[in-house]
Amino acid sequence: MKKNHFFLILCTLGIIIAFLTIRPKQTYSPEIEAAINASSRPAALYQLLAQYNGAHREALEYLITYMPKADRDTMSLDLLKENVEYAFMAYDKYPWTQTLPKEIFYDDVLPYYVVDEVRDSWRRELHELFAPVVDTCTTLYGAICAVNRNIPKMTGVEYNTRREKTNQSPRESMRQGMASCTGLSILLVDACRAVGIPARFVGTASWHDNRGNHSWTEVWVDGEWRVTEYYFPSALDHLWFMADAAKADPNDRNYAIYATRFGQAADWFPMVWCAEEENEPIDSLPRYIGAENVTQHYIDLAHEQQKLHLEAGTHTLLHIAGYAKQGVTQHSTDRAIIGVDVFSGTIQMGGGLTSSPQQDMNDLFTLLVPKNATYELRYANGAGEQQRLTVNVADTPMTINIYLE
Repeated sequence: MKKNHFFLILCTLGIIIAFLTIRPKQTYSPEIEAAINASSRPAALYQLLAQYNGAHREALEYLITYMPKADRDTMSLDLLKENVEYAFMAYDKYPWTQTLPKEIFYDDVLPYYVVDEVRDSWRRELHELFAPVVDTCTTLYGAICAVNRNIPKMTGVEYNTRREKTNQSPRESMRQGMASCTGLSILLVDACRAVGIPARFVGTASWHDNRGNHSWTEVWVDGEWRVTEYYFPSALDHLWFMADAAKADPNDRNYAIYATRFGQAADWFPMVWCAEEENEPIDSLPRYIGAENVTQHYIDLAHEQQKLHLEAGTHTLLHIAGYAKQGVTQHSTDRAIIGVDVFSGTIQMGGGLTSSPQQDMNDLFTLLVPKNATYELRYANGAGEQQRLTVNVADTPMTINIYLE
């Protein structure tokens, strides 16, 4: 009896060994194999993939294939797992996520980063924070509005240039309660992605008049990318910088507009905050964040909006000229370059620089604004003191002078 029992055990072990021997090996695409084998921890990455199958496994392979090499070598694998699991939690929960094209979900919901910010556990935190405000939404647009309408209050983050650094992660911004446009855009992109809304980071290295860089957000709605920004819950495509966007240059990286792109990308995003020295050539910046040149789209969109406003008769032109001294406005040499922002209540309508003494006297900083409304011009005088000038615009073009002293 004992011999038979021993023989049965040997047979069972033999079957198991044979199964393990002939079991087909896991196969990988050439792309994922190349990425993993080029990393400093291939065994750990293969072990991570072995823990999953199906859609989760495919998503992990996509992230590992296209993630920056530094992340592939050093990023917490537990954080990567958490990111994928919470991305699919949103997918399973929200109807707007389930109807997305696969490439949009992979490139604009699934990614664990926006640009070069610190990699932290934002997805779980922001999902738990924003799920309650979107759970009652029935459309993607409604969810977008719900996130943007509530994000300042729910995160406690406001615009402030006194923030610690430009490219803050969501946790860094929330810890300080402040961020510049770059940090706000990263936070908004991640908050959207946390509840299954496709979002991407957009910006320019500099506006046409060299006022510096600006960053904002795009969201995917009804098959196209729409423009939004922190503090603008429902104003898709109608933002204060459209007049500047109309003057962007698609052929000059300094003044072009780029949208980030995960996966295969034909171009790269100019992260000007990485410059080690002032006026560092833009081609010397890091190039590992993929991007798409979307300048022409913004030029066309801005021109179309301007055309529609003028044809509808709802808007007029507000011209602003800057001068060194009050009462001295006869010659081009009397003029001064002054940075000015135009607000309607708390909403910024536009901003820019008044023309220099070298420009034609008829060349004025101009905004297209709604008629019969009150606006506030905000600028600094020659002593650096902040000035606020209230302007009542009627239904015809208007020119306003501002002064350094």
